[in-house]
Amino acid sequence: MKVYPDKLASHLKNTTAPVYIVSGDEPLLVQEVCDQVRSALREKGFSERDLYHAENNFDWTELLQSAGSMSLFADQKLIEVRMPGGKPGDAGSRVLQELCGQLDAETVLLLVLPRVDQRTQKTKWFSSLESAGILVQVWPIEGRELPRWLYSRFSQAGLTASNEAVMAMAGRIEGNLLAAVQEIERIRLTAVDGKVDVDDVREGVADNARYDVFKLIDTALAGQAARAVRMCNGLRAEGIEVLFLVNMFCRELRELARMKHDIANGGSLDQVLKKGRVWDKRKAPVTRCLERHDAATLQALTIEAGRIDRMVKGIEVGDPWRALQNLVLGVSGSLVLPV
Repeated sequence: MKVYPDKLASHLKNTTAPVYIVSGDEPLLVQEVCDQVRSALREKGFSERDLYHAENNFDWTELLQSAGSMSLFADQKLIEVRMPGGKPGDAGSRVLQELCGQLDAETVLLLVLPRVDQRTQKTKWFSSLESAGILVQVWPIEGRELPRWLYSRFSQAGLTASNEAVMAMAGRIEGNLLAAVQEIERIRLTAVDGKVDVDDVREGVADNARYDVFKLIDTALAGQAARAVRMCNGLRAEGIEVLFLVNMFCRELRELARMKHDIANGGSLDQVLKKGRVWDKRKAPVTRCLERHDAATLQALTIEAGRIDRMVKGIEVGDPWRALQNLVLGVSGSLVLPV
């Protein structure tokens, strides 16, 4: 059964399920949901906790041993399994299905996963766990949802924030919810009468937007031109080497050109994405880019990346950062400004 994160507290108050699956890619929100589960179970007497990290070469039989043994000092146990890869493999699948049959009122399984796709949700091991318990899917807080989330966080901290203050913080901490929580706590300690205005935010909040290189590339592939340019400027301000960014874009463009060539020669999109080892999370932006650009455009963009490389090395005259910004716009499908 699926339970939304905001309904979890009510469920935990009234019921204890044998299995809790927490799935999502936002570390702060996933952690908070897991904390809710742990806290509620502790209050109900689950004082023992066995924690496992199911990574490469993990011995899945340890879970069965844990479920079959009980401490001398506790009657109820929480078995927590963190599976960063999201897939247990054949051995793990068998154990998880067997474990479902061993769980009782004295033992609860908490399985923590990255966001699971539809294919995974249809597997036997996942279906068995979900049928036995609760699935809590945690979605990122982005775009229009972020200001509302910030309002809620300010309120939880006992603060009343103006609309201008909330919007200023949303622009500065985009994509980094942990930074938002930390900054709200800092403001809580310094705010006068619990009131927060835009100056409180501007004075203390660093630009914590999580502008990593891979997110920049995916944003450009998705066609989000304005946001991609802002991320590019953020990386420049953080001191990232322009040559590194250019090389990453060049590699991506070469792979896109190869995919486009394979599609033109009869390959299906699914086959091409699989051959290119495109993760599920990246399929949407990569697909949009392939639909937006023809082979000639991708080739032209790759050549432009090479020209920027020569600018950085002093072989060709020009401003490499301005040219990179134009390349980002080009990949996004927007009008390229003259350099």
